[in-house]
Amino acid sequence: MRIRGLGVIEDAVLDLSPGFTAVTGETGAGKTMVVSGLDLLFGGRAETTRIRPGADRATVEGRLLLAADSSVARRAEEAGAAVDPAGTDEAGRERVELLLGRVIGQSGQGRDGQSQAQAQAGSGAAVRSRAHLGGQAVPVSVIADLGEELIAMHGQSAQQRLLQPARQRAALDRYAGEAVSRPLAAYRAAYQEYRSVAAQLEELTTQARERLQEADALRYGLSEIEKVEPVAGELEELIAEAQRLGNAESLRSAASTAHEALVASDDTGPARDAASLVNAARRAVDQAKGDDAALGPIATRLEELYWLLTETATDLAGYLAGIEADPVRLEVVHERISDLENLCRRYGPTVEDVLAWAERGVLRLAELDGDDDRIESLTARRDELRAQLAGYAGEVSGARAAAAEKFAAAVTTELTELAMPHARIAVNVAQRVIAADAAPVATGGDASALPVPDPDTGAERLVAFGPNGVDDVELRLAPHPGAPLLPIGKGASGGELSRVMLAVEVVFAGADPVPTFVFDEVDAGVGGKAAVEVGRRLARLARTAQVIVVTHLPQVAAFADRQLLVRKENDGSVTSSGVVVLDEAQRRRELARMLSGLEDSELGQAHADELLAAAHAERG
Repeated sequence: MRIRGLGVIEDAVLDLSPGFTAVTGETGAGKTMVVSGLDLLFGGRAETTRIRPGADRATVEGRLLLAADSSVARRAEEAGAAVDPAGTDEAGRERVELLLGRVIGQSGQGRDGQSQAQAQAGSGAAVRSRAHLGGQAVPVSVIADLGEELIAMHGQSAQQRLLQPARQRAALDRYAGEAVSRPLAAYRAAYQEYRSVAAQLEELTTQARERLQEADALRYGLSEIEKVEPVAGELEELIAEAQRLGNAESLRSAASTAHEALVASDDTGPARDAASLVNAARRAVDQAKGDDAALGPIATRLEELYWLLTETATDLAGYLAGIEADPVRLEVVHERISDLENLCRRYGPTVEDVLAWAERGVLRLAELDGDDDRIESLTARRDELRAQLAGYAGEVSGARAAAAEKFAAAVTTELTELAMPHARIAVNVAQRVIAADAAPVATGGDASALPVPDPDTGAERLVAFGPNGVDDVELRLAPHPGAPLLPIGKGASGGELSRVMLAVEVVFAGADPVPTFVFDEVDAGVGGKAAVEVGRRLARLARTAQVIVVTHLPQVAAFADRQLLVRKENDGSVTSSGVVVLDEAQRRRELARMLSGLEDSELGQAHADELLAAAHAERG
């Protein structure tokens, strides 16, 4: 792993051992930056406070060796990463190499949109960062997802998180494995459906009055429309008819005058109407066209004009016959227009819009009228889901209780090895009982209750439940005989808490499938024989996994397969020359310094030799 511009580290390369690597150094030398670098590399939170003062960015790059058929290698290739062959391991399995990197910068916008200056003004403000996987730019979430399968981080902050009941339940579930995960997955699927059904029921029942009012309004509107029976395009036709009826006399006078001008109705005098005059012209030209062929086309046009005038006169006569001053019909038309315009004001703005509203209203009314059936159906489904949840929850609780006994026994055994021989750990798996008179809350929501059997009497009782089942999980400690079992945050001193949490971490890590474990000074507050046992336990864990430990205890560092020393240069920075792999002689000097504060102390080096010999015997 290469780290640049992170905390006190200017530029350093770390070669981590496949087994147990211990990272040591003076206080403030930058040991914790190794853990910070690993955290960033695998998708941890990017913060401005991590960037080295004076640097514009922090960069962490890593090289991973993976089994060629591993899920991580497959998922990396699916993300577009380049995965290169890297020979075979000791068992002859094909391996591949995967490069990944993370860059956080001192410029740009933070994830919440604030400026960099604003981000730096706040403690630990998040900044925009970039991630690379196998030469391909990827979202940080991609490497974070892969990191969950690759590395488990255990440190002081992790201890504080494990003091939280929710974290303790999650840890127990992971320790229990498939015995819990399988029924819990089924439980969560049923729980999500239950929440959805309960929400629909709540909406239908709590909004019943509003829905009834909506249904009444729809019925009233549909009855109004049904009474009028509007037809598309009808309003425009009625408006035109009303205009004709309202101007009947003036229209009749105009049509009559035009008709008389075309065809006179008086046969006593000389013909002065247009049709007669054109007809006379037609006959005159028709008689003369024999003398001049040029008059033939003119005669034809005059004949066409005569017949056009005659037909127009006939149309005018028909129009005159159809015009009536009918006040009764006019009143009927005005009333119909008024009815249609009233509908348009309410449901329009056009008759077509009114008809569309009516279609939608019929469908919506059918939906509202079917609420009773829906309520009945949803209620039946809710009760069915509650019965399923009760069954799944009972299975989850049983598996948790069984895992809790094994987990507590394993941690207690570890504490015995960590110089707490009389300490006892218990994992309490309990439910919150809801009084019978509170049963109505079981109709839905987060505060609902499930009927489950009492583990002691077998009688059914109502207990609170949520997305993770019905159980509250709490780790409790009795540090010595006669002491009551108390939550570990209250029942242990500082040194005891460190050993308890380390024991929990080691037991939990042994059940965790990830190949790499990182421990950041979880041995704080431990010393003497207990510290030797801490080193021994970590060395045993390193037989099956890669273990990286940042420690200030020589008893722990002595058990490492490889020891890295982090030291500052004269200017206060850590460069590539400031992170070294110690050989045997250098380890003796470093362990002597950690033991006595004097690296050249003969007594300290003799003690270091004893520690190294004990560790070598343990590794076998």
